[in-house]
Amino acid sequence: MGAVLQAAAIRGTVKLQANGEVLHNITVLLLPTGRVVESNDEGKFEFADVKAGKYTLVAVGEGLSDVRRTVELTDQTDGVVNFEMGVSPLRQELTVTSSAGKAETFLETFSSTLTLDSTTLAAKSATSLGDVLDGEAGIHKRSFGPGSSRPVIRGFDGDRVLILQDGVRTGTLGAQSGDHGEPVDPQGLDRVEVVRGPATLLYGSSAIGGVVNMVSGHHEAKDQGHKGVHGYVSGIGGTNNGLHGGSAGLDFGLERWVFRLASGGQRTSDYRSAEERIYNSRARAYSGSTGASYYGKRNWFTGSFAVQRGLYQLPTEPEEEHEEEEEEEGHGHESVSLPNQRWNLRLNGGMRDRYQYSVNYSDWKHQEVAGGELETQFFNKQLDYRFLVEQPKRGPWSGSFGVWGLRRDYNVIGAEAITPPTIQNAFAGYGVETLNLERVRLQFGGRVETNRYKPQFGRERNFTGFSGSAGISVPLDGSSVFVANYSHAYRAPALEELYANGPHPGLLAFEIGDINLRRERMDGLDASYRRQDGRIKTELNVFNYWLRDQVFLAPTGAIEDGLPEARYRQGNTRYTGFDGRLQAGLNKWAWLNAGFDAVRTELVDSKLSTPRTPPVRGRLGLDLRYRSFSVAPEMVLAARQTRLFTNETPTDGYVTANLRGGYTLVKKHTIHFFGMNVFNANNRLYRNHLSFIKEYAPEMGRGVAVNYSMRFF
Repeated sequence: MGAVLQAAAIRGTVKLQANGEVLHNITVLLLPTGRVVESNDEGKFEFADVKAGKYTLVAVGEGLSDVRRTVELTDQTDGVVNFEMGVSPLRQELTVTSSAGKAETFLETFSSTLTLDSTTLAAKSATSLGDVLDGEAGIHKRSFGPGSSRPVIRGFDGDRVLILQDGVRTGTLGAQSGDHGEPVDPQGLDRVEVVRGPATLLYGSSAIGGVVNMVSGHHEAKDQGHKGVHGYVSGIGGTNNGLHGGSAGLDFGLERWVFRLASGGQRTSDYRSAEERIYNSRARAYSGSTGASYYGKRNWFTGSFAVQRGLYQLPTEPEEEHEEEEEEEGHGHESVSLPNQRWNLRLNGGMRDRYQYSVNYSDWKHQEVAGGELETQFFNKQLDYRFLVEQPKRGPWSGSFGVWGLRRDYNVIGAEAITPPTIQNAFAGYGVETLNLERVRLQFGGRVETNRYKPQFGRERNFTGFSGSAGISVPLDGSSVFVANYSHAYRAPALEELYANGPHPGLLAFEIGDINLRRERMDGLDASYRRQDGRIKTELNVFNYWLRDQVFLAPTGAIEDGLPEARYRQGNTRYTGFDGRLQAGLNKWAWLNAGFDAVRTELVDSKLSTPRTPPVRGRLGLDLRYRSFSVAPEMVLAARQTRLFTNETPTDGYVTANLRGGYTLVKKHTIHFFGMNVFNANNRLYRNHLSFIKEYAPEMGRGVAVNYSMRFF
């Protein structure tokens, strides 16, 4: 619904639909500007200095239905837009990842995106990022055990999927090896955003397959601070793997200043499959952070310091068990563990609506310990920076351009020191333009990036490439849109692909790099249909990507140090597939939930699939609601995977049943959420085709997790 108003500002009030109580700390987004404010203690919000034009306002609250309103402004009269929100499974998805800092919604973004909010994350019984996202449309998990999982997007893995924390690289080594994970405490995050498909234009060479951004909300540009204390408390516990954990955070606001403190963690013991206990599968992750932000009338900045510690174990093959060893915590299986630590220092800010900057330093290290003996130590120190300029909107034109740089100091000591100490330097310049016409939106842009590797010994390599994209977005009516994109992207070979030479148990291979590798180049087409209104939210994506000179690890047939020898080779590859999801209101009390994905990969010369290609998978369920209660049964179905790479074995299909339940209590100053999740309720024995150890470590059997979270403001 639209209203023709004259305005120099837009203001309004947010209330709870059930009883008219005002709601504060509700996020209100002004499109197409991307400006964000939050409702205050009286439930009021305001956007000042709004130029004449047509705008859409979107109100978003945790656990609450999204509400959209439109308003058309001319010159001097203020506009008034009020919102009423209720508890609903149909929620708006805000993302900043697809535009490098400018907030967009599910319908406005050109990229295919997915956002999990804090209510969804609170129920996640996981200490690694792959487990948090596994099961979402187009996303699977690669793993070497539950603590080492990493997301795989549309079949892309490793250095082709970029992991971010609040928009900057984490500095971990999860992309480098199958036994390196991405530790995370999901209860301490505001949301997780995913861009499915190429994102190299904004994020560079390592985002050729997609981006995952873990967002705390502390590093985002806002129009205002807040008074008083805001915060959250959460806790989780579960059966099967002895899950327990919790987190808490406080924001203390003094007008324009906000001071923050947060801490949390989770830990698990060995889990059980449907048949047996999987030894050496424990994991734990702890984190703490502090920071301060200033939100002035024209400028803002935020600084933070964060520490993350954890440990995860790698399940061991039964024939490698040492029964003669003294039992540890009740069993005699040799323990292979990876203790890890990361600290991070961050400063970012900008001038509202024009400039943004970010400087981030990350120091990551982890150890590999087998049978109580330290075998290998990994060190990765990384500095990256970005400066972004939003150009003033002129008629239908808007856009941004920026520069980005990185310096990485990598070293490894010990048995798996198969690559030399190396300094990596990277630099890029990029720009994006959007043309907003009456019946269509167009977007195009380009990026030039250079990557330089300087090893302590061995030959230096330099790579420079261009990435570009062009997209079209056509509104079909007020609640649906068709989007199509063409992308050309480049990826520089990763450090280990160039310089590796030695045994690498994490990839189950004696790994040999190739100093003469060429850069990868990709041309891709994807199309998306999206719809969201009061009763339905749906998305269907199809994609086709062609990669020239894709780097892959090819077995040679020889055996070195007891491991199959494998060399990095290059070949042309095709990725084709589709993914989608659906939420539909069947009546007042029942909602249908569905998701599906399929990808086919093929090395053009050999006709083989790339290693660990995800199987076809679907999800079907109901969300039954009465007032603030919900019960959601679902089935997950995966097909047998028989399209294989050399020496891979097929994986049987499976069907698992899950049951979620929840209760949401909304008050003026608090939102409480109580949840329960019964996973693999039919106790099905099944294996993840993307697991390096699927033969002896099936996935988790039946279990129950309960969680509670509370946000106060």
